[in-house]
Amino acid sequence: MNWTNRHCRYFYRLMSKNVQLWTEMVTVKAILHGDKNRLLYFDACEHPLVLQLGGSEVKEMARAAKIAQDWGYDEVNINVGCPSDRVQSGSFGACLMQIPQVVAQCVDAMKQVADVPITVKSRIGVDDMDSYGELVNFVSIVESSGCDNFMIHARKAWLKGLSPKENRSVPKLNYGWVYQIKRDFPHLLIGINGGIMDMESSLQHLEHVDSVMLGRAVYYQPYLLSKVDGLIYQQKSSILSREQVLLAFIEYMKVQHANSVAIRSMTRHILGLYHGQKNAKKFKRLLSSKTVELEHLYEWLEYMDKNNGQ
Repeated sequence: MNWTNRHCRYFYRLMSKNVQLWTEMVTVKAILHGDKNRLLYFDACEHPLVLQLGGSEVKEMARAAKIAQDWGYDEVNINVGCPSDRVQSGSFGACLMQIPQVVAQCVDAMKQVADVPITVKSRIGVDDMDSYGELVNFVSIVESSGCDNFMIHARKAWLKGLSPKENRSVPKLNYGWVYQIKRDFPHLLIGINGGIMDMESSLQHLEHVDSVMLGRAVYYQPYLLSKVDGLIYQQKSSILSREQVLLAFIEYMKVQHANSVAIRSMTRHILGLYHGQKNAKKFKRLLSSKTVELEHLYEWLEYMDKNNGQ
């Protein structure tokens, strides 16, 4: 949330033409009652694109799914994994794992009004619901409503006593349970999420499941995406250099800035472009300046050209 907005996703699409992009989680009430253009607008290049919904009221979820389809999203995902206090108070996110019948009702109602895939993103458990049998029960009940695609974060969520940040590392990951779900439900599409930091690990996971989700790894090391089309989709298209990616994003920012979008609201998403490179700290310092402007980025490109990318 607050990260993978439309500017961030446009930046990601420059490095991979095939990776499926997800929105940040948007609450169903915000979509129904808020500024739809601000919340839902996206560039056509972002396809395939998933709208990630937070909510649990069946009729509201159905209305939001229809709106998502009308806006052109390729898929709508119900978030059943976020552990924050905000989602608990709103009765959505990870707490829904404890009431799979409600998730199933939402899926059913959404499928009745929208033709796009309705999918679910969950944890492997929550609080005292921490047995493999309970995970199987959750998947079985939600599947019965017509959901055939699950993205599973391979870590249990603690709703009490741990912050959302702590829930990213505690308790330990259990990839084995996600692999077993795929074996026990071979007809379902099963994706895996949690602690996956590189393409090599992604390829290993894909020997057991259908898809892999990268979150913070991509945000901090976005150039990882330049490997996706070749390694995952077996495409032999040429890979853009970091400088080519940056130049293309500058052109995008020029258009957005002309429409009153602040430069810093866009450059914050590209801080990690040079992750692992000798000049990474210098690039971050440039972007962290309170006065960063597009001309500074052009100067950076000139500097990189003169120094052969060093």
